[in-house]
Amino acid sequence: MPWLALTVELEGSAAEPFSDALLEAGAHSVWIEAAGLCALIDGDAEPARIVAAAAGALGIPAPAFSMARVADEDWVRKSQAHFAPLAVGQRLWVGASWHRPEPGRVAVCIDPGLAFGTGSHPSTRLVLRFLEREMSGGERVLDYGCGSGILAIAAAKLGAMHVDAVDVDPEAVATTRRNAHLNGVRLHIALADALAAAHYDIVVANILAQPLIVLAPLLAPRAAQLALCGILETQAEEVMQAYARWLPMRVAAREEGWALLTGRRT
Repeated sequence: MPWLALTVELEGSAAEPFSDALLEAGAHSVWIEAAGLCALIDGDAEPARIVAAAAGALGIPAPAFSMARVADEDWVRKSQAHFAPLAVGQRLWVGASWHRPEPGRVAVCIDPGLAFGTGSHPSTRLVLRFLEREMSGGERVLDYGCGSGILAIAAAKLGAMHVDAVDVDPEAVATTRRNAHLNGVRLHIALADALAAAHYDIVVANILAQPLIVLAPLLAPRAAQLALCGILETQAEEVMQAYARWLPMRVAAREEGWALLTGRRT
């Protein structure tokens, strides 16, 4: 099916937060080129509405944008061109099926598809480093807002006994299924509204600050240990307050203006 590729005119410092806001507003994928921040949306979507919604979530005026139609095969080539493998922390390697894993590291292979999530974003790296630092094997893990499945797959490869991966986007669920098969791991993958009441050793959610605040009553009671990301440093205090009645939260790490919040049930 045809897609619309948007190119949004933004200053460099605004590209990272706006990319996450575009995904929340309905974009399937985002990437950065010299011309600006690019996003892939449905061919019959309303580009102005999506850009305005993303800007509204960040409290800024809607930026100018241009658009062009692209076919599936053009998107696949573009996604491959912008996905470089990387080592994360001491133990993990993240790359696509066409990359050669780095010897001696736990390899997480991610083919982005239409649910982009490759480990290149600072917030994803923050959570990956959290998982490799905190996991020793045998844990029950929930990845809420799984996207491409990268965090859920990393948890499984780091020895989790059980991993639930859920998302509100059916395309993300489908992409996570494909990537789980690619990695030879067993995940329990479903839409978020099918998530049953359960307790987890670790809950991770790498989305945006406002959805995380709304999700506090859903996520916090399920977690012995919680890691939240997709949060700008300036938003950290507000998110921590939303979770305080269940878990004491703290800023555990920062990278490029993004904060990782963690908490442990006492």
